[in-house]
Amino acid sequence: MKTTLMLIATAILASCAASGGGSASTAAVKRYNRDTCVVGDNKLGSMGTPVTKVYGDQEVKFCCKPCVAKFEKNPGKYLAKLH
Repeated sequence: MKTTLMLIATAILASCAASGGGSASTAAVKRYNRDTCVVGDNKLGSMGTPVTKVYGDQEVKFCCKPCVAKFEKNPGKYLAKLH
């Protein structure tokens, strides 16, 4: 529950920052443009089914659940790699 609330809060804050205060619609989500994990740099699919999440207006794909947890500790660090 705590992780879910943190994800929601992070998504809302990122969405507000990206859009100047409004919320991003699903049509405005930026596609993930890499074939590797933003955290571990592993090829997507090399460790099972990739995990896909949306943070603010950005789709992010991970090679595994542990990379999701690492991302969520410092999302700004990894989101910066996508821009």
